Parts: sequence; C-alpha cells; structure tokens
Amino acid sequence: MRLRLVPKNTKWDFFDWSGVTLGASVLAVIASVVLAVLVGLNFGIDFRGGTMIRTESAQPIDIGDYRDAIAPLDLGDVTITEVFDPNFDADQNVALIRIQAQEGGESVSAELTEAVEAGLKTVAPDIRFVGVESVSPKVSGELIMTAVYAVLMAIAAVLVYIWLRFEWQFAVGAVAALVHDVVITIGVFSILQIRFDLAIIAALLTIVGYSLNDTVVVFDRVRENLRKYKKMDLKEVLNLSINETLSRTVMTSVTTLLALGSLYVLGGDVIRGFVFAMIMGVVIGTYSSVFVASVILLRLGVKRDWSKTDGGAGTQFANIDA
Repeated sequence: MRLRLVPKNTKWDFFDWSGVTLGASVLAVIASVVLAVLVGLNFGIDFRGGTMIRTESAQPIDIGDYRDAIAPLDLGDVTITEVFDPNFDADQNVALIRIQAQEGGESVSAELTEAVEAGLKTVAPDIRFVGVESVSPKVSGELIMTAVYAVLMAIAAVLVYIWLRFEWQFAVGAVAALVHDVVITIGVFSILQIRFDLAIIAALLTIVGYSLNDTVVVFDRVRENLRKYKKMDLKEVLNLSINETLSRTVMTSVTTLLALGSLYVLGGDVIRGFVFAMIMGVVIGTYSSVFVASVILLRLGVKRDWSKTDGGAGTQFANIDA
C-alpha cells in the first residue's frame, strides 16, 4: 500500500479566498517590518561585536551567582543563559556568556577572559571554557552590510532568472514570494528574540533557493498548461497546475521538515537557530508559492498567445533548462 499525503487527482480551488490570503500576507509583511524596526533583532556577537564564552561544569548553573561573580569586572552589558540539550549528560551543565564590546572598539581581551574565568571559578571550581568567540564592532558592522547585500543580490538574481525563463509577470510573483518569506522569517525572529547571527543569514539565503525551486516547479507547469489549454481561463489553468504539482510540493516539504525536525531536537543549541529559520522558511515558502506567487500572477495576467514571439516579454530564453 503506497502512502499518499495528498489525494490523487485533486481539484481544489486555491483562489476562492485569494483576496483574504494575499491581504493576510501583506499585513504579515508590514507587521514584520514594523516589529523589526521597533522591537529590533537580538543580534549575536557576529553583528553587535563583543565576546561569547561557552562554559561547561558538573555543578548546576546559578545564573545569579555567575552574574555576581563577574560583576566586579565592570564589563557592561553581559547576558548569561543556560543551554539545555537532550544530548547533554546529567552532569554536563552548559552556559553561554555574551559580553559587549569594550571601550575603544575592542572585544574582551585575553586578560579579561582569564579574569572572567577566575571569577566564575569562585562559584563553580570545575568550570572550564569550551569556546570563546570575539568580533570587533567595526567587523560586525561590515558583516551586517555584507549580509544585507547578499540577500538583496540573491533576490535580484532570481528576478532576472525568472524574467528570462518565463515572463516579467512570473518574475514579479516569484520575487514577491521570496521577499514575503524572508521578511516574515525576520519578523518571527524579532518577536521571539531568537539570536540573529551569520548562520541565520545563511538560512535566509537557503530559504530563497528552496522557495524559488518550489515556485519554479509550479510556474513550469503553468507555462506548459497555458500552451496546452489555450482557451482555458487563467484562473482554471493556475488551479489545474497547482493541483497537478501539489503531491510533489507536499512530499518535498514534509520530507524536508522531517529532517529539519530531527536536527532541531537532536542537533544541539549551536545550530538550533539556523534550523528554526529553515523550518519557518519551508512552511512559509510552501505557502507563498501557492498563495502569493500564483495569486499575483493571476492579478497581473499573462500573455496567452505562445505561438508568437514577443521580444519585449522576456520569453526568448524560455526553453533554458533549470
């Protein structure tokens, strides 16, 4: 007996509530931008500058005691969090200590790191530093701009690719879906105040690729059906195309989420933020391929006479393989 996540030969209408779904997406994007501006992101050491120390000891962690032990060093903004992981042993207690960049634009020096370790040994004699990462404020500022450019260049490249492969209406829908996915993912990070570092930027770029792949599969079938059913209404063509590719879309998303779910639970705290961003991206990207990209394509319309060449339509490269 074969497992089917989607019934065979579905004929669902994905555009009955297109106004509601598109409106909800627009509101979600606006809310995400407002949250990112007003609440802000919980930037990691990569973007804020400073030092992150990962400690480990057999003694249970008391964050208050840790904070009191290093308070005399007057290090400014210090954040201490206990790390929980199902893979840790019973006597493996891990904490992350984030210390802001010090005056003069420098991260915490080796001498101060030793002083922090000495102070913590007064409350946990067996404590040891298993990882120390430092980034200067100047470098962190450059990293922020580089990350922004990377995401914008990826989206711009997608715009050109889809325009050459299909038509400009397809390109607008695809890019709108990508912006939708990236902005809402950032908004969720702002709400939950999950640490935002370079690993999350890598996740955002991966989301762009994943969402694009899903959208191109749908658009390829749309283009094929537009040529096959020349007199069929565009809405019917889109519904037919989405239904025909729905099984592939759901299967791909579910198998990807199964792998990501395992990584989130068992992968440890080091990659948990990256995996969370990927999970958000897969869910939102699957949604946007149908309810954002396709809806925008329906609103913009598309050239139906595929037998004639239109040099301005951007279809002269439509047969380029993906």
